[in-house]
Amino acid sequence: MSSQQTLGTESVYKLLIKYSIPAIIGMMVNALYNVVDRMFIGNIPGVGPLAITGLGVTMPIVTIILAFGMLIGIGTTTNISIKLGQGKKEEAEQLIGNAMTLAVLIGLIITIIGLLYLDKILILFGASDKALVYAKSYVTIIFIGTVVNLLSFSLNHSIRADGSPKISAGIMIVGCLTNIILDAIFIFGFDMEIKGAALATVISQTVTAILTMAYYLSGKSNLKFRKSSLKLNRKLMLGVFAIGISPFSMQIAASLVQVISNQALKTYGGDLAIGAMATISSISMLFLMPIFGINQGAQPIIGFNYGAKKYERVKKAYLSSVAVATIILTIGALVVQTYPEIMIRMFNKDKELMRISVEGIKIYLLMMPIIGISVTGSNFIQSIGKAKIAMILSLLRQVILLIPAILILPKFLGLKGVWLAQPISDFIATLITFVILFNEIRSYSIKVEKNIENNSLNDKYLESEFAIDKNK
Repeated sequence: MSSQQTLGTESVYKLLIKYSIPAIIGMMVNALYNVVDRMFIGNIPGVGPLAITGLGVTMPIVTIILAFGMLIGIGTTTNISIKLGQGKKEEAEQLIGNAMTLAVLIGLIITIIGLLYLDKILILFGASDKALVYAKSYVTIIFIGTVVNLLSFSLNHSIRADGSPKISAGIMIVGCLTNIILDAIFIFGFDMEIKGAALATVISQTVTAILTMAYYLSGKSNLKFRKSSLKLNRKLMLGVFAIGISPFSMQIAASLVQVISNQALKTYGGDLAIGAMATISSISMLFLMPIFGINQGAQPIIGFNYGAKKYERVKKAYLSSVAVATIILTIGALVVQTYPEIMIRMFNKDKELMRISVEGIKIYLLMMPIIGISVTGSNFIQSIGKAKIAMILSLLRQVILLIPAILILPKFLGLKGVWLAQPISDFIATLITFVILFNEIRSYSIKVEKNIENNSLNDKYLESEFAIDKNK
């Protein structure tokens, strides 16, 4: 039995462990690319606080690049799982080459636009004169490495759909370890400061991209790569965009929020408030990335079984994933509320930055225990191919609710209003997502009952036909 076929037969709990743990490792490793950079940069003697602020200004740019990686990677991976569930292996294989071509084309476009309008983009995103020099040093190198960034991120997703989650995680670990080692060498050994962090990131992403492509080019993958699949297929790409548009929109929206947030932070708290948000986002990422890993682990299970109309398995896979996500986030919330200073000290020891960060993180992550429903819910709806609803659910937290909150609350509450916008958005978005999920999952019980009735009628028909043949 192939690894894809087991998605429809093996225990759902075993499959979740098999696929989610490597995916969680992969996402944690992916988070560490940024988190480790911020830890090293924040501890550069004499420039730590301002360097962190400069890095905070570049966060919307990094998020935009990630958005395109998700557009290609998640769109491709979900379609591969659905195609395999439908028995269309040839189309699943063609998606691999199409993903490579898209990553190169989109990466080149982002690089050219980014380098041409670098200063204007950074000023628009909240850079002050003091922070601009640090932001520019970092993001110039990041823009140059966009193609390898997209190749490594998007194709690594597809390896999980190919049935090799351990290889996917292993490649990400190699890339992360490379990044950590090079960070230390370039930042402190060669005294390259913030440029060293960016260079370490791009080199490590290049290593990841090479290893990921080698997986398919070696011929050892379950889905075979062919040169002919590099030619873009309009129908397949529309399918990729239809699914990938939800996480893409979520990340673009997150970038927009970061820009608006940076402007509000600069207005009501100054440069250090932007640095505090960069630190808070890093800590938040450490707890949210395991949930994204659970999402990725559950995605091929949900997608395959939904395509095969095995609704009970779909339901079980989602409910298990949201339960684990809620447990992780509840533990994270307790740590954040109880020991904020310990976590923030890893990124910077500046007293004023510490004070702003502690106040901010306690408010900003207040709703962490319940957002597992919202985060896993939009992924679930996306995994069953309902792209429009998934996009709306994704945008609830990041645009529809959050942006108005950021624009309105600080006018009355100052800097505290910027921090408070996120938990208010989280609470309302979670309630709405819960209602949609409840109705969707309840419909599966009806579908299962109809399948049982149809099977019963078929059995009775076959029995009557057998009886007639016997009498003859």
